[in-house]
Amino acid sequence: MTQSNDRISPLHGAGGEVMGKLLAEHVLPHFAKSSVGRIDLSAMDDGATIQLPTVGELVMTTDSHVVKPIFFPGGDIGTLAAAGTLNDLAVMGAKPLALSLAVIIEEDFLISDIDRIVQSFADTLAGSEATLICGDTKVMGRGEIDGIAINTTGIGIADPAIGDAGALPGDVIIVTGTMGDHGMALLAAREEFRLETELVSDVASVWPMIRSVLPIGGIRAMKDPTRGGLAAALNEMARKSGTTIEMNQSDIPIRGAVQGLSDLLGISPLEVANEGKAVLIVDPASANQILETLRRHPLGRDAAIIGRVGTEYPGRVVVTTTVGGRRFLDMPLGDPVPRIC
Repeated sequence: MTQSNDRISPLHGAGGEVMGKLLAEHVLPHFAKSSVGRIDLSAMDDGATIQLPTVGELVMTTDSHVVKPIFFPGGDIGTLAAAGTLNDLAVMGAKPLALSLAVIIEEDFLISDIDRIVQSFADTLAGSEATLICGDTKVMGRGEIDGIAINTTGIGIADPAIGDAGALPGDVIIVTGTMGDHGMALLAAREEFRLETELVSDVASVWPMIRSVLPIGGIRAMKDPTRGGLAAALNEMARKSGTTIEMNQSDIPIRGAVQGLSDLLGISPLEVANEGKAVLIVDPASANQILETLRRHPLGRDAAIIGRVGTEYPGRVVVTTTVGGRRFLDMPLGDPVPRIC
């Protein structure tokens, strides 16, 4: 079997010299700056230990990523894998500390694309002051996997942790930006559509933005509206808190290009994934200060108050339409755009 020097082969996942060279030359160098003084990645043990602070709550999350296309307007699977895990920690009020990175790669995948993906992952971690502490690589044959899949686990510290079930009647609902950007950008970029649009994914770590509002206090619940979008996030928050979430359709920020494509394809932007946004349910006494602080951050410039928490229909989400009618916004069966994260 002839081995190409610029593509992944089965040997790159076999745990020997070829895999070691791949890690040493195309993975570990990307984390050299972010790991200085914290973790020595050169040890390459099967696991890693991390010294935790003596105060606060340990928060741990894990996720897998099979996005299509792998490279999309605004990011790639590396950006998405890092941001998705960091955001799961951030919406629990946890400062991200460390992530793992496990990659399953299809034989013949371009090594230059591995470089690009891992650099995106490393850059996203560095922006949130988190570091890589362990990882794994496997290779599958041609056609056995669609290019690449990434699994991550993240660890953070919160003091205290914030869940998604703390909504109280009278609380204010805030979204940190426009809805539906990620899912619609990926849909437009797919080969079967090849649409020429201005849509760009919102994929980003929200921790730097969330960190700015935590000291204000008054945050009852948080969630990132990923798969299933805003509709899924709010329904879950309403169900867990036993409250009614009431919002005004006209107050929900949605980009014109997102709404236009949604109308064309018959897909609600409220059911489409976001990868750089958060939903906050907050004490009304803190709402204006939180909103103003969010808007001062680049990721939160389109933040908006979209509704309040009530009691009329426990566990349900109610939308007041632009013409003044009211309707239930149900939990979607799933995100209408497959493989968006």
